[in-house]
Amino acid sequence: MFKKLFQKSDSSSSEQTSVNANVQQSSSSQADTSKHNNQANKDRGRSSQKRRKNTKKDAPIKKWDESQFVVPEIEGKTRFHDLELEPELMHAIADLGFEYCSPIQAQSLPNTLKGLDLLGKAQTGTGKTAAFLVAIIDDFLKNPISEKRYAGEARALIIAPTRELVLQIADDARALTKHTDLTVHTLVGGMDYDKQKRKIQDQLVDILVATPGRLLDFSSSKDVYLDQVEVMVLDEADRMLDMGFIPQVRRIVRATPHRDNRQTLFFSATFTDDVMRLAEQWTCDPVSVEIEPDSVATDRVKQYVYLTSTEEKLTVLCNIARDEDTDNLIVFANRRDECRRLHQQLERRGFKVGLLSGEIHQSKRVKTLDAFKSGRIKVLVATDVAGRGIHIDDISHVVNYTLPEEAEDYVHRIGRTGRAGKDGVSISFACEDDAFRLPAIEELLGSPIHCEQPPEALLKPL
Repeated sequence: MFKKLFQKSDSSSSEQTSVNANVQQSSSSQADTSKHNNQANKDRGRSSQKRRKNTKKDAPIKKWDESQFVVPEIEGKTRFHDLELEPELMHAIADLGFEYCSPIQAQSLPNTLKGLDLLGKAQTGTGKTAAFLVAIIDDFLKNPISEKRYAGEARALIIAPTRELVLQIADDARALTKHTDLTVHTLVGGMDYDKQKRKIQDQLVDILVATPGRLLDFSSSKDVYLDQVEVMVLDEADRMLDMGFIPQVRRIVRATPHRDNRQTLFFSATFTDDVMRLAEQWTCDPVSVEIEPDSVATDRVKQYVYLTSTEEKLTVLCNIARDEDTDNLIVFANRRDECRRLHQQLERRGFKVGLLSGEIHQSKRVKTLDAFKSGRIKVLVATDVAGRGIHIDDISHVVNYTLPEEAEDYVHRIGRTGRAGKDGVSISFACEDDAFRLPAIEELLGSPIHCEQPPEALLKPL
């Protein structure tokens, strides 16, 4: 059970609001606190108009039980059945076809389901999103709130560095809450502020997923309140550090309850000194779980490094894209201008191609991702920052058009393929400009990567 926070008191006789939000209360919550009486809410600007009734989803027509989801026991594997999860959550897990926990899930869930803080070292593609979402959803189902709640007060806060990652986490959360009345909201920049505000005001907020900048906007304008947060998740903390978001995240953390009065789940692909200092400040006696990157990078992904000249890269890429074994592919380059130029070159050669980078408006990025998922676009060109938010299970190929400047980004890139138990292919181009980056990548992986000349078929003139 998550550490419970302050709850609003029902004792005030001068209640001004007229519409009750009937949601349920945790049995371990502390109702006797003056901080949350009506006057305090009025001082903080939480007007009576902001209270809403929770809108429950339609009840399923036919009752579901776990007997409809049979998963055999296998030695060394943890089933979701073994975790004593709530039936509504198990129903969604069955719908998604999840039978056994991934390593990060198997190691973290027995601890997070007890309300312990977690320090997780895990790359994307390991199942860490489901690891923290399952813990949050199960706790909220086991410990509903019956007291009055106000619009804009989040029970769970998930902070992620990119808009794409926020939207993907929210999609996963909605899939896992489909048989419950829990609500999921997103706050991201580049999308209409007022539209996001109306959604926050029209429904109570159980799970809030946000980028740091837009979350601060809402918190500063008192459209969102973070003092009721029961669990806080920091996803890809190392990336937030690299992108300069930590000052914003510090302000956000200060707006939440003290670390003793919330559960904190802290995830990072790397444990640098700076990342560890943040974890020490924001977590309370965390359980540490580490999933090493070499197992993520090599288990399901066949890696190739082609020694090419700069002039040969485009030819090899086009022939890879045209190969019948290539269902779809993501092409990574280091800079926005490289991605833009590559996108234009591929379009001129007749490919259905999309572009993801920070300079593309959010609404267009969402449409591009949807088109890629549906198969209307075969090739997606992306920068590292944009690519970190891509979580699609059926990507057959990843191409590193330029080797990444940071070795960790190599693992993140190739982690876009070989997901959900499927095999994938990673092809990297190493030319005179970036071959010197290979040793750092090999050191991180713990094994050498074989380099070879491209097959003749891939050098065929366009």
